[in-house]
Amino acid sequence: MNRSKNLSKIINSKRWDIVIIGGGASGIGAAIDSASRGHKTLLIEKYDFSKGTSSRSTKLIHGGVRYLQNGDISLVIEALKERGVLRKNAPHLVKDLSFVIPSYDWWSSPFYGVGLKIYDMMAGDFGIGPSTIINRKQTEKLIPNVNKKGLRGGVIYFDGQFDDSRMAISLAQTAEDQNAVLINYLEAVNLIKKNNTISGVKVRDSISKIIYEIKSKVIINATGVFSDSIMRMDDEKSLKMIQPSQGIHIVIESKFLNSKHAIMVPHTTDGRVLFAVPWNGYVILGTTDTKVNKTKAEPIALSEEIDFIISNAGKYMTTKPEKEDIKSIFVGLRPLARTIDNKSTKEISRHHKINISKSGLISVLGGKWTTYRKIGEDVINSAEIVGGLKNYVSKTKKIKIHGYEINTNFNDPLHVYGTDKNKILNLTEKPKNNISLSTKLFITKNQILWAIRNEMAITLEDILARRTRCLFLDVFETEKLIDKVLSIMADEMLKDDVWKQQQKLSFLSLSKKYKL
Repeated sequence: MNRSKNLSKIINSKRWDIVIIGGGASGIGAAIDSASRGHKTLLIEKYDFSKGTSSRSTKLIHGGVRYLQNGDISLVIEALKERGVLRKNAPHLVKDLSFVIPSYDWWSSPFYGVGLKIYDMMAGDFGIGPSTIINRKQTEKLIPNVNKKGLRGGVIYFDGQFDDSRMAISLAQTAEDQNAVLINYLEAVNLIKKNNTISGVKVRDSISKIIYEIKSKVIINATGVFSDSIMRMDDEKSLKMIQPSQGIHIVIESKFLNSKHAIMVPHTTDGRVLFAVPWNGYVILGTTDTKVNKTKAEPIALSEEIDFIISNAGKYMTTKPEKEDIKSIFVGLRPLARTIDNKSTKEISRHHKINISKSGLISVLGGKWTTYRKIGEDVINSAEIVGGLKNYVSKTKKIKIHGYEINTNFNDPLHVYGTDKNKILNLTEKPKNNISLSTKLFITKNQILWAIRNEMAITLEDILARRTRCLFLDVFETEKLIDKVLSIMADEMLKDDVWKQQQKLSFLSLSKKYKL
């Protein structure tokens, strides 16, 4: 993935079959599907790949126990099937994770046990393992820090876990392997029309500030919570189609779980589920579901959301987390497809919808990470019709994700690179370049160089937030790494001290949002 080469391809290309606006899960998934069918495909992203919602999930590849609780059976079946496809195609990125539901009254275990047996049954051949009712002693053994007061037992079930941003980068590499062209920091500023039909998009390079016109048979709007703004470029009277919902996550030290298993709380004070999930040596607590009206690239956690998570998580732990234990807070906005009635956001379905305007703009609305592949398949099916393109059957069920490697050692912090791992280890001749720059977080010089040379990392934020997950795990430790990382980046990218200072100030402004 080389930005300069890809920009040259864009400048020198007269016309594309399909141009996708948006470099999150849905957009990149569509790019893989389109390119693998043989369509000339371009994806443009205003910021960085997975900068928005797609880097801020609970890190789960799951059918969605909560959706089963809400009666959204078709979504659960679809998601469980896609979970199975993703486990098969990306075994280096998706790991099996067991969840324990602690029970404190006589009816909880049998009640949730029956529900999870239905969940197992829906997975069919894509199942990971059978859910089981466990006794008090087994529950305490699996979750040593579980609140033991009144504990009767629990239920254990299985789902998948992944690193969302690393998945997005691997998918972007997969798209390029299929001959798609992808580029970050290229913003769509307007749509081009001919005879009231969309024929292209006008873009601005965020780095050079140069404006280009790109011609295409089809334009796909896959910008998530920002979809309405692209639809208004097409039609200024376009109705609002997205209802953003804010979900926050709190990261704390591993001692608060002290386990390789996760906790799932099926019913919090607001009726949502709550997860405590081990991830990269830390624990993620989340999430919330707060209706918001304004979409921001960097949403901020509300104090009541933080209180909600700390309070509800503490009820299930012996050693209870406090606000001062928070290492990082990350916030995402769900792009929920708007409904006519005034439902609360937790009741709105996570199903995706495809909207086609009179002028031919195709917009992806809603959806979730687990079903990204199916979203891509559905939107390209529509694009072939709208653009008069040759119709092909989707191949993505059988396409292995870049870096595909079986028998993955998930304790190895470089496992997310799959077969690229050895290329990173041998990138330079100095062994010390594979030693982490931090004792708390794993980030090496070779990783940084690899991200710049092969993963289109441009800024300090790209490196510390998405190519590695430092910012999302421990904002305080990450700030200590700034000067070391900038020095490596500046040497590799031939940047001066002015650039380094601009990057540092920009990142410090950003990192404040990840603190309490």
